[in-house]
Amino acid sequence: MKFKRKNATINHYDFVLSQYYMELKEAKTLKDLAKITGFTESTISRTLNGIGTKYRISKDTQKKIIEAAKEADFSFNENARGLRLKKTLTIGFIVPDISNSFFAKMASLVEREARFHKYAIFLCDSDNSTEVEKSSITLLQKRKVDGIIVCPIGLESEHLVKLYKETPLVLVDRYFPQIDIPFVTSNDVLDSYKVVQHLISKGHRNIACIQGVEHTSQNDMRIEGYKKALKDNDIAFDPKLLIGNSFSEENGYNAAQQIIGMPKTKRPTAIFSLSSIITLGALKSFTEAGLKIPEDFSIVSFDEQEYSALLATPLTTIGQPKEEMGTKAFKMLLDQMDSEKKKNLKQKGVLLPTQLNFRDSIKAL
Repeated sequence: MKFKRKNATINHYDFVLSQYYMELKEAKTLKDLAKITGFTESTISRTLNGIGTKYRISKDTQKKIIEAAKEADFSFNENARGLRLKKTLTIGFIVPDISNSFFAKMASLVEREARFHKYAIFLCDSDNSTEVEKSSITLLQKRKVDGIIVCPIGLESEHLVKLYKETPLVLVDRYFPQIDIPFVTSNDVLDSYKVVQHLISKGHRNIACIQGVEHTSQNDMRIEGYKKALKDNDIAFDPKLLIGNSFSEENGYNAAQQIIGMPKTKRPTAIFSLSSIITLGALKSFTEAGLKIPEDFSIVSFDEQEYSALLATPLTTIGQPKEEMGTKAFKMLLDQMDSEKKKNLKQKGVLLPTQLNFRDSIKAL
């Protein structure tokens, strides 16, 4: 054990040892711990933060510091660490709808990644409202968070451009091609193309698409893949088969009602739904009408959910890499918040591959 009192005689060892432990019990701050053990504050800080080896602190020294901290029942003061680093060690995460399992899972993954790096999260639900999204940003800035991850909801981007000039920022899921803000999303064009191509290979040529919010990046990329597959197979795009206006269950229900109301000779034989929530609404409408999947309509859906394979007719889906999107977004934010890395940082958007899950919801004609 290392002691500050180096002039203690061997006859006083037991007395000094006893007094040492008594003083440890009174230690409240990093400074107290340094004064009692004789190690520097930086050495103690690095050891208790798990980066002692990185700074070449010997294992013996680390062991002594950890033992002393345990004896003192010393909880490393994150506020003090934050003040020293000039950070709050918090980040904000804004999602459109926490009740949506996609965003709930994303939030869980980001929180786990943040906790691993000793950050805390302020989670905000924008309730699918641009105004709430803006007020959430203002709230987080007042909290002086070190960075923010946003899953944007609408078509407005000015407030995000302003935010990026002031605070480290990463967009997830949706993004704005016309502005230079780092983002992480899935490669929706490619697998939208593949899944519509698969429908065509099964004999379907009259394929409806139930879309979400028009002109959002998600919607545009998925429709691009849909149209490209039609074009490559010499199938004319019919604007009447592009239905819908939001990523909601109500939209899916209403769009399905519209499809059911079409003359039977002109009804689509297959449907490409651009989200799992839209799909739920469509399935509800078909069930009420006594129609079955895939006997009456084949259907494929964006977003793999836990229930997708458990439905009466297991759904063919496009699964987004939620875990990779969440962890990648946090690491990109971490790089922005690192003053050393930020000097030479040139972050761009990241498109991650999706996964096709072929099941029984497609009928071969």
